[in-house]
Amino acid sequence: MSLFDSPTKPLIMAILNVTPDSFSDGGNLYRDGKLHTDALLRHVDDLVVNGADLLDIGGESTRPGAEPVSVSEELDRTMTAIEAVRSRFDVPISLDSSTAQVMVEGISRGVSMLNDVRAFQRDGALGVAAASELPLCIMHMKGTPKTMQTNPEYQDVVAEVESFLLSRRAELVEAGAAQSNIWFDPGFGFAKTLEHNLSLLNGLPRLAEHAPLLVGMSKKRMVGEITEREVDERVVGSAIVGYHALLNGAKILRVHDVASTRDAVRIYQALSKHNNSH
Repeated sequence: MSLFDSPTKPLIMAILNVTPDSFSDGGNLYRDGKLHTDALLRHVDDLVVNGADLLDIGGESTRPGAEPVSVSEELDRTMTAIEAVRSRFDVPISLDSSTAQVMVEGISRGVSMLNDVRAFQRDGALGVAAASELPLCIMHMKGTPKTMQTNPEYQDVVAEVESFLLSRRAELVEAGAAQSNIWFDPGFGFAKTLEHNLSLLNGLPRLAEHAPLLVGMSKKRMVGEITEREVDERVVGSAIVGYHALLNGAKILRVHDVASTRDAVRIYQALSKHNNSH
């Protein structure tokens, strides 16, 4: 049975950005402009020890304002990281990419999931994803990372995100993917204001009726706007919004800080178990 088949507990997906310009911590893994595999492996060991169920490896920054990278650069970053992790650890790997060629190479190296912030809309991505037979996560975003936070507008953000995700899932199923393999990510912080993000957080049960949910709010601007804290001070706020997401149906939390998320998951499980026994 796959890790993703009706998980009995919420899964913790640890973010492993192998980009020098990540908004949070990716640059810490670089020395003189190159990925430092020893630092990478030390970081992965810490993530696994603290309770990561899987790693999400990405080689293209999608922070607001980020510039795209070349296919060759993304390939070099992600495959170097995947091979290094595979040489030392048995932890499942999700590949965070929108590029068909990168997906193909990741699949050949045994990744366990494809996670695409562009919902498999780049050339060739849909076909590669559908043929992979892997769990697939489609995310909602308007525009591109470079432009997405320029005045995003919605009439009804939950309804529009729902409509987009259902439409992309239909495309994947038509291309040959199994509907049971498809996860939804509402795309917190991707072309969303704080008000949009809060509406989506409270609207998660509606989205959860359609598909299992993967949610990523870790250290994002929404947490900073609420708590008035800088990126490196958002661990507690991130764990709290993650806990709220669990209450509203999230099955995977995509996070930077695994230890605090593990605590949130354990409290959620204890309370759920207690409620179910009474």
